[in-house]
Amino acid sequence: MKDRTRLVLLGCAAAVFAGFFTAACPRLPAFGTDHHPYGDRAVAAALAHHTANVVSSINFDLRALDTLGEESILFVTVLASTLLLRLARDERKAPPRTERALPTTRLFGTVLLPVALVVGVYLVAHGQLTPGGGFQGGVVLATALHLAYLAADYRVLERVRPLAALDVTDALGAVSFTALGLVGLAAGGAFLENVLPFGAFNQITSGGMVPLFNAAVGVEVGSGLIVLLAHFLDQAVEIHEDVEIHEDDEIPEDDT
Repeated sequence: MKDRTRLVLLGCAAAVFAGFFTAACPRLPAFGTDHHPYGDRAVAAALAHHTANVVSSINFDLRALDTLGEESILFVTVLASTLLLRLARDERKAPPRTERALPTTRLFGTVLLPVALVVGVYLVAHGQLTPGGGFQGGVVLATALHLAYLAADYRVLERVRPLAALDVTDALGAVSFTALGLVGLAAGGAFLENVLPFGAFNQITSGGMVPLFNAAVGVEVGSGLIVLLAHFLDQAVEIHEDVEIHEDDEIPEDDT
């Protein structure tokens, strides 16, 4: 396809989107008023499904299909980074150098790491009740694990970071979200429909399928971010370029 053809197609698509966007804007409620039709409907739907956190109700119930797309984007990002950052022909992998952390940094990391892990699990498990959820909790879990790198050493991080298992866990978390969506079809409803019992309001078992969606996303986000950061850290710490010395190259003399 020629560049001119691409530009023509882009212009046509942009004109169509601009037309729909222009037609939709006049129907939006005025900014700064107390009239919020979408918010009113979202709050009513969250209460009807016994989900105290309205944001989680929107993400994992009302607009769960959008969340599936966002989760898939992260999964594809991790997969693409794994392919792009693999060991090239002109690179070699060397053992990382041992670095000594300050005693205060080591103490801070040792104390904060288990606390951060507990907070991450709490955010995922209570996403349907309080602010948080699978995305936020997954990020906290991934961050907590890397406190081992900041407070101890890269080799310590490698020992507590089973990349092979995390690769599988990342894929299982992404597949689990889709599998839970198929439960709605099996129950005679729609894809990603909340068909489980809603439970008692403001209890950890409330929200129907929302806690399960939160758990799937938390596992996928936490595992995916750990794997993603692992490849970047490998590039920065362990992987080096092979430098070949040719006969025509000048070798600098040692000043000592």
